[in-house]
Amino acid sequence: MRPLVTLLQCRFISVINTDNGQTATRMDTLQEFAAADYWDAGHMGCGEVIILLRQRIQPLAPGQVFKLTTHDLGAHEDIPAWCRLTGRRLLKADHPHYWIEQK
Repeated sequence: MRPLVTLLQCRFISVINTDNGQTATRMDTLQEFAAADYWDAGHMGCGEVIILLRQRIQPLAPGQVFKLTTHDLGAHEDIPAWCRLTGRRLLKADHPHYWIEQK
């Protein structure tokens, strides 16, 4: 297993109502996590990526994060669907990068 290779800081913007009835935006840090393993699948087709992704992510312990980089144009639909079907959590999708939490 590779050492921790990347650190991702997720942020979200929330809209809050102030006491005087106006709204304001606030950027909050949601979570910081490190990827336990990483794979750059390049321009490999998504069908192949899905098959090999299962093999690559399987050794991770529950809760560990896997970072996938894939330039396949269908990945933005296929990777989230694969996560739903396999019970893994997609933490962040920013094509071509995907952070997946092992179940």
